[in-house]
Amino acid sequence: MKLLSRYSFHFALIVSLIATLGSLFYSEIAKFEPCRLCWYQRIIMYPQVILISLAIIKKDRHLADYLMALSAVGVLISSYHYYLQRGGQSIFPCSVVGYSASCSTRFIMEFGYITIPMMALTAFILIIILMVISKIKPSPRIIKSSRV
Repeated sequence: MKLLSRYSFHFALIVSLIATLGSLFYSEIAKFEPCRLCWYQRIIMYPQVILISLAIIKKDRHLADYLMALSAVGVLISSYHYYLQRGGQSIFPCSVVGYSASCSTRFIMEFGYITIPMMALTAFILIIILMVISKIKPSPRIIKSSRV
């Protein structure tokens, strides 16, 4: 746990980089048009790469609270997006924006449940977990007395 706590920002950077590069791959190389909710998730994920990098460079763990808040909003959006893709009724309008795809369009469905919003949801949850771990203070070691 000590190792995970020490490098939690580094692991969070890896998660956010994979999510960012993955979304760029799907839109730019695979040519999947992002929907409105996809854009909102990107707006939340992309700055986290920069924020986490700055936190690592400056050795500032105080950014964890802001990263958790951003990721919590990302969890809400990606959960709702996944709900729509699984056939849920739209609470908020997510109509086609210009040339973009509908929010209920599934470009990927692996193992019967993994879609792009599920991948984003997983990344946001992982970042939250890693930031919670980063805030855990190691317990002081119990010093055994050599006196008898």
